[in-house]
Amino acid sequence: MAEREWFEKDYYKILGVAEKATDQEITRAYRKLAKQSHPDANPGSEERFKEVSAAYDVLGDATKRAEYDEVRRLGPMAGGFGGPGGARMPGDLGDLGDLFGGLFGGRRAQRQRGQDLETALHLNFRDAVDGVTTTVTLPSSDACHTCGGSGAAPGTGFVTCERCQGSGFIAADQGPFAMSSVCPVCHGRGGRIVTPCPTCHGTGREPSSRRVNVRVPPGVTDGQRIRLKGKGAPGSRGGPNGDLFVDVHVTPDPRFGRRGRHVTTVVDVPVTRAILGATVSVDTLDDPVTVRLAAGTQPGTTLRVRGRGVPAAGKHPAGDLLVTVNVVVPTDLSREARTLVERLASALGDDDA
Repeated sequence: MAEREWFEKDYYKILGVAEKATDQEITRAYRKLAKQSHPDANPGSEERFKEVSAAYDVLGDATKRAEYDEVRRLGPMAGGFGGPGGARMPGDLGDLGDLFGGLFGGRRAQRQRGQDLETALHLNFRDAVDGVTTTVTLPSSDACHTCGGSGAAPGTGFVTCERCQGSGFIAADQGPFAMSSVCPVCHGRGGRIVTPCPTCHGTGREPSSRRVNVRVPPGVTDGQRIRLKGKGAPGSRGGPNGDLFVDVHVTPDPRFGRRGRHVTTVVDVPVTRAILGATVSVDTLDDPVTVRLAAGTQPGTTLRVRGRGVPAAGKHPAGDLLVTVNVVVPTDLSREARTLVERLASALGDDDA
């Protein structure tokens, strides 16, 4: 049962945050640690990555965090029902039973949360800047078409477990408490299959795939991770689904780059236009725009086009397009052109040209 680990593991310490940390602080800490310990970036860090993800799964959910804090507050008294405050009376045990997911009821204890899943999403530069709604395909499983999900071959069925008499649980007398555990013979199923289904070999499931919609916000960056709650593997025996983590990979663009929420690009300008000043056309992610170069524009000058970067999203304002001027110097001059340049050099006082 996952909650039993809460006594042993300090999720706040794992994420490196204070117990009174805000949701934003917890999220920032998780993203930083997840990026550092991701197996793709740091081979061999799988266990650390799982540990960080498990901590965020609890602290990143307001309901789970409240339950975790309560379990930690109760400490050993919650597990042994005794301690410095004195023994708890049976009438006080109902809330604790709910808190621990059915510590006193075997059936509640068998609810299991589905596994978290990971997948990769590859985006082009434009979709990463503008945001997009797309889909990812995940491996899944459906009820076997041969046995209908029972796991038994057609025409056969189950034999009731002799140990638990079909209940799936073994009761144990613990004085005033009624404890129960999963039957070690049938593992909670209440019986066994006489003849396994030839298609699914008794599992009741067969491989399939499913598509999940992913809404990518504007301005997502390469390596960013998107969490989709409840879109992971299904839980068992009524347990909640796991989460889906989508790792975003952005394909570089030959013309554009990123600087935070600003888009960057370079425009080539002939040396004469840089000297005299001119109006030049600049490509953007949408329609081209014209920018005015002042006379004497220097190489490497950066011009700003407002609102042509990453679109506004939530609390983030729209970014800008940052245009860097690359002054192009000709390398093959005609005799006439060379004469004119020499005259210009002389006029500018550069007599050594």
